[in-house]
Formats: sequence, structure tokens, C-alpha cells
Amino acid sequence: MIFVDACLGKPTPYTPIWMMRQAGRYLPEYMQVREQAGDFLSLCKDPQKACEVTLQPVDILGVDAAILFSDILVVPMEMGMELKFVKGEGPLFPKPIETLEDLEALSVLEAATKLEYVYETIRLIRGKLAADKALIGFCGAPWTLATYMVEGQGTKTYAKVKKLIYSNPDFMHKLLAKVTEVLKLYMERQIQSGINVAMVFDSWAAALEEDAYFEFSWNYMKEISSYLKAKYPHIPVILFPKGISGYLDRIDGEFDVFGVDWSTPLELAREKLGDKYVLQGNMEPTRLYSKTAIKEGVEKIVQTMQNNNRHIFNLGHGILPDIPVENAKYFISLAQELTKRA
Repeated sequence: MIFVDACLGKPTPYTPIWMMRQAGRYLPEYMQVREQAGDFLSLCKDPQKACEVTLQPVDILGVDAAILFSDILVVPMEMGMELKFVKGEGPLFPKPIETLEDLEALSVLEAATKLEYVYETIRLIRGKLAADKALIGFCGAPWTLATYMVEGQGTKTYAKVKKLIYSNPDFMHKLLAKVTEVLKLYMERQIQSGINVAMVFDSWAAALEEDAYFEFSWNYMKEISSYLKAKYPHIPVILFPKGISGYLDRIDGEFDVFGVDWSTPLELAREKLGDKYVLQGNMEPTRLYSKTAIKEGVEKIVQTMQNNNRHIFNLGHGILPDIPVENAKYFISLAQELTKRA
């Protein structure tokens, strides 16, 4: 598989490409299936429909990897928290984690077992996906999940969860450790079900100052990647912390690919990490509104990476819901064309 080879830094005929949130609302075909499912969570929990929307961007756009259709928040939901998706507001946990009793009520083994619908989705996808196309499985980073679990919803201030970090760090570490244990089991079961690559998303990485980031987020991400690499060394692991360009000197660990967000200069990531890890990214997602901007962005990334084997093309975050499908196709084909090797 070209994508797996690229993750491991092996020679490839061109630089492979996929997009975060590629199975999503910009595709009319996705919206049809979502409407049939009734709501977002129902779609996540329906293996047949989740399989269908996972495969759509592979068939429509020609990307080099499929990414499992699911949501990072199914994990805390199956740990025992009520989860709602409120139209116009996003995910909501009506009863966030506040006390030790709340924390102790969360399950670990039971949660990993309850996520069987995700494993069934993976088995269905792998059965239908072309043999040369990789399937990426994923989870949210412990810090990102814990943020939702404590705040109860998305936040701009992170006031509740950061208050815990500085006023009750032991509680925060207990919560993060418990979430990490579930994620290790969850990703292991994804591997056993058929994923070819494992990815961990840390969407809220930029919320923390440097020392706090490494203590309360990166160390737990490393624990997951080390666990997976020790047991499944052939499965590449991608870590994606969003918005920590100032901390790159301290990035270390047993993983294969570092995801570079759009706010981190690719030149900087290459200088600091390019010898240690394959880099993934980092096209500015809003460039996809304009074919001229797409061409400029792709050419700059190709020039920066000098068309070598240590890069995977991607957006620097998820594709936006109103991007024209024609532009997404253009981005994919142009990146593949401009990186062809003699």
C-alpha cells in the first residue's frame, strides 16, 4: 500500500494524499446517507452506513487512504457519559465530570467492548476497500477527550479543565490515565479488526502552555503510541497535535508520522522533525475555495518537501462543509501529479 509505505518513509511513486474529514458534509452523497440515518450519532452507530460514507471519498476523489467514519466522542459516551449533538451548537455532555465519584463511575473494559459497532464498521470497510488502499483508524487524544468530558461541550477558554490542571492535578491525571487505558484497548481492537494505520488527534493541544502540554497531553499520546508500536510494529502511528509549533524541539516518542497543522510552517516542522518522522500536511483548508490558491499551496508544499519520501499530503485540519467537490478533486489530482517521481 502506497500510503503505508509513505508512513514508514519507504520510496513511493508519488506522495500519497488524503484529507481530514474527507467523509463529510461537502459531499452530497454523504448528506444523503446521513439523512437516511436520521442523525449524526445514528450514522456513527450503523456499520453499513458508516462503511458507505467511509468509502465515498475514495471512489469520488481518488484519495490514497480511507479514514474510518466515526467520532472521537463515542469513547467517553461508551465509558458511561450521556452524549447529545445539538444542532448549531455541536456535541454536549449534559452531566460533565466534576467529582471523584463521576470519574470512578466511568468504565474501561466495558467501554472498549461497547464500541463493537466501530469494529464491525472496520471489518465491513476492509472487506470492500481496494487491497492497495489503506484504512486509517483513529481516536481523540486523552487531553482532547478529557476537555470535552470536563467542560461538557466545546470551549474557547478551557476554564474548567485548566482550573483542574492547576488546582487538582492528581484528579486530572487520574482522568487522563483512565481515558488512556480505554484508548489503548480501543485502538488495539481497531487494529485487530483491520485498520492499516492508527492516528491520534489532539484538537485542543494549543490550549496548554508548554510544560503543561507535555505533562497533561503529549505524554499520554506517547503512551498510546508506544503501546501500539510494541505490539503491532508493522502498523504506522500518526500523531496530530494542533497548534504547537512553538514546542517542536521537545517532540519525541515511538511513532511514525507527525501531523503538521496549517498554522505550523512546514519548513519549521521539516527542520525540527523531518529527520525523525514522516510529516503529514499542511495545506490551509480554506485554500480549497479557490483553484488558484490550491495550485499555489500545493506547489509551495512540494517545493518545501523537495518531493522526497518523507511526506504525506493532507490539509492542515479538516475540510470545510461548503468546499466545492470539484475543488477537492483538483487538490487530490494535482498533488498526485506534481509529486510523481521519475
